Amino acid sequence: MPSATTTLKDTIRRDRWFILVGIVLSVALAWAYLIDMALGMSGTTMMMAAATPWAVGTVVSMIIMWAVMMVGMMLPSASPMILIYAKVVRRKRELGRVTAPTSIFVLGYVVVWTVFSIAAGLVQSALQDVALLSPMLVSTSGYLGGGLFVLAGLYQLTPLKNACLRHCRSPMDFVLNHWREGRRGAFFMGLEHGAWCAGCCWAVMVLLFVLGVMNLAWVAALTVLVLVEKVIPGGEWVARGGGIAMLGIGIYLLVVT
Repeated sequence: MPSATTTLKDTIRRDRWFILVGIVLSVALAWAYLIDMALGMSGTTMMMAAATPWAVGTVVSMIIMWAVMMVGMMLPSASPMILIYAKVVRRKRELGRVTAPTSIFVLGYVVVWTVFSIAAGLVQSALQDVALLSPMLVSTSGYLGGGLFVLAGLYQLTPLKNACLRHCRSPMDFVLNHWREGRRGAFFMGLEHGAWCAGCCWAVMVLLFVLGVMNLAWVAALTVLVLVEKVIPGGEWVARGGGIAMLGIGIYLLVVT
């Protein structure tokens, strides 16, 4: 007969696989949506994007696109945090504690990136209105592109970026030091972790205004960069190296413009 410890380990392992499958499916659906939208960036879609100013419906569709894109880009790097949260929840539940489901924590995390997506969609609309974005949603200004690369590069080298990245890279420390009980607590933990994550990655996301909001090759490249920064050993040095590279690209764009 299996011991209580073995049963708990099996339950945690089952939870882990269930959550991983959920994350993979969510990311896959997000990317399927983005690929479908990118393939449809012609005809009527291009006419809508080229219109100045954007209609409310176009702005809303762009905000939805950003929100879906953030799910596809950020959930992979948030997986360690989500899995550790779920493990702690399961252990507390086995001890008879009332705990909130992991989905509440994830909801709080997603809300932060949804707020970011609203801001990004509104900024994108403003740039479109002043003709700083092409109908293909790429920057038409070398000064804008260079300035955003310099901004992102400098931010990558700041203490604030390092502090945010350190929190993202230490999920167990976050759980131990920021635990809150109940559904409300789980939601606010998700919000807090999402805020640290947004503080870590917002400048990199802004580069999509230069590289192309719907350029999925660059979206994938930035997704990998974020994942490497937050997950692999030495990721903080990757962040700094990326910052230096971004700074160099930005200076080059400003000089040749």
